Amino acid sequence: MPGNNLQTASDAVAQGAQLPDEAEISAFVRAFYARVRADESIGPLFDRVISGRWDQHLTTMDTFWSSIVLGSKRYRGHVLSRHMMLAGIEGHHFDRWLELFIDTAQATFNKPIAAEFVRPALRIAKSLQLGMYGMSYEVPAGQRELLERYTGR
Repeated sequence: MPGNNLQTASDAVAQGAQLPDEAEISAFVRAFYARVRADESIGPLFDRVISGRWDQHLTTMDTFWSSIVLGSKRYRGHVLSRHMMLAGIEGHHFDRWLELFIDTAQATFNKPIAAEFVRPALRIAKSLQLGMYGMSYEVPAGQRELLERYTGR
C-alpha cells in the first residue's frame, strides 16, 4: 500500500508475529467496551440500547471480531440492520467510538495486529454511516484520514 507503513497480519505472521487467540480477542473486546461504557459521549447511547444485555453483546462481539480477524466465520448477523434502529447517533459518535477502539487495539496488540482490528473497524464505520445517513453523507474528515492511513484508500 503506497505510503502505508502498517504491516498486514499476513506480513506479521510471516515474520513470526502471532494472531491473537479467542481469549485475547475476548479480553480486547471487554477492555474496549469497558471504555465505551465509561465514556461520557457514547456510553449513554450504548446503555440505552444494551442495558441489561451487556454479557450477550460482548459474546456477540467476541464472535464478530473472531470472524473478522481470525476468519472463523462464526458471526452470522447483519451489522447494518442492527444499527439502523439506533436513534441519536451522529458522525462525532463514530469518531469517538473509533478513537476508543484504536487506542484499545494499540494498547492491547503490537502494531501490525492492532491494524488488523483497526482497518475493518474503519471500513465498517464508514459503511454504517453511509447506510444510516445515505450515500451523499460525507464521512468526517478525521475518519477519512484514518482510513487512508490504515488502508491506503
